Amino acid sequence: MTKYLFSSSGQWIAFRRDKYVFDTAGNWVGWTPWNDGDVFDPSGEYFGTITQDNRLYRFCDRPDRGYPGYPGYPGYPGYPGYPGYPGYPGYKGYSPLPLFAEDIEKLATV
Repeated sequence: MTKYLFSSSGQWIAFRRDKYVFDTAGNWVGWTPWNDGDVFDPSGEYFGTITQDNRLYRFCDRPDRGYPGYPGYPGYPGYPGYPGYPGYPGYKGYSPLPLFAEDIEKLATV
């Protein structure tokens, strides 16, 4: 199932399939190793958090959860591969940023 993710301005910036997060071009940018909202990039660094209203923000006050490992390598189980184009979900509408959160600019321009 595809979950579309948006910035605070309502712009579609990413999507999630299973535990993997991709930018709008289908490039793998992160994953949710603990199957909650926290997203880590492929190198294991905190990338951002998916909120209940399907926004993707980076919180500066997140506690360190340790190294999440790596989900796999190309050709091996766990590597997400190319997800294909998920379709265009449209515009979600503005939402104010939560405390200690910022939009992830890297994805907002993709």
